Amino acid sequence: MNPNHCLIRRIAITPGEPAGIGPDLCVQLIQQHLPCELVIIASPELLEQRALELGLPIEIRWFDADQAPELQPAGHVKVLPVELAEPVQCGKLNPANSRYVLKTITKAAKGCLDGLFSAMVTAPVHKGVINDAGLPFSGHTEFIAELTGGHPVMMLATAGLRVALVTNHLPLVEVSPALNHNRLRSVIRILEQDLRTHFQCEKPKIVVCGLNPHAGEGGHLGREEIEVITPVLESFRSQGMDIIGPLPADTVFTPKYLKTADAVLAMYHDQGLPVIKYKGFGQAVNITLGLPIIRTSVDHGTALSLAGSGQADIGSLTVALQTALTMSASTTQHHAA
Repeated sequence: MNPNHCLIRRIAITPGEPAGIGPDLCVQLIQQHLPCELVIIASPELLEQRALELGLPIEIRWFDADQAPELQPAGHVKVLPVELAEPVQCGKLNPANSRYVLKTITKAAKGCLDGLFSAMVTAPVHKGVINDAGLPFSGHTEFIAELTGGHPVMMLATAGLRVALVTNHLPLVEVSPALNHNRLRSVIRILEQDLRTHFQCEKPKIVVCGLNPHAGEGGHLGREEIEVITPVLESFRSQGMDIIGPLPADTVFTPKYLKTADAVLAMYHDQGLPVIKYKGFGQAVNITLGLPIIRTSVDHGTALSLAGSGQADIGSLTVALQTALTMSASTTQHHAA
């Protein structure tokens, strides 16, 4: 059964690193009356253990793909079980459980591809411990893209602001060499199309940052704007796209530009994300555009020191779930139009 044709949507959630706050967030989230069927892909024992440590009730039912999606009472959840390699201790990373983490993500992504889930929501993983296990893993987003295909574009969003990235997790010295016509064209096409499909922007307005201070100062502070960014933007403008820039990044994030922008496109990670995290940290969502599935994630890391403490804030996970539901509904409407 395809959940996109049901009134109740079925969303998969992966708790990420088992020693971090991901399991806490999942247990806390299900204490609410949720507007969807949530399926946690995880070890049932881990969820029960973490619920016990947090002093919160949990009632687990095995997920049955043949059953229609249904709402669950607070404290109740459906689980698609994945077995841990070794018991989990809060805050203590264990490379032995890295394959477990990747299995949960794989099941969620494949379930979305198969139409079993309307979307997947991910809690944070710990890249270092997965690499320590000897597993090739360049990042959460990249791993999902390898499973599903597509060309991933990272976009973070909070109330009143969306920021997409041309380059993601690159050292600063590698950003300029990675910035070329093909990459920039591909990112802009994906951003524009997904703003239409997932966010009901009929004619998206995109504001683009330059790479260098003062957007290159006419070539005196760098030539990437002249040689790469401006030609690509002019090409899109000639096709009727509403795209502004390149503009100095220190003036883009002002009301003059943001009040009418559907998204800002930053050239690299720390050019755009500090602004959005200042504006909405804990109430922001990480969205992966350019995939054949809907995937959202939290805007924070594993917070190992908070695991099992009851102090983890579910704000970002709640926004990630709400965004996944909104994107799913918008996508259905877009394809039906």
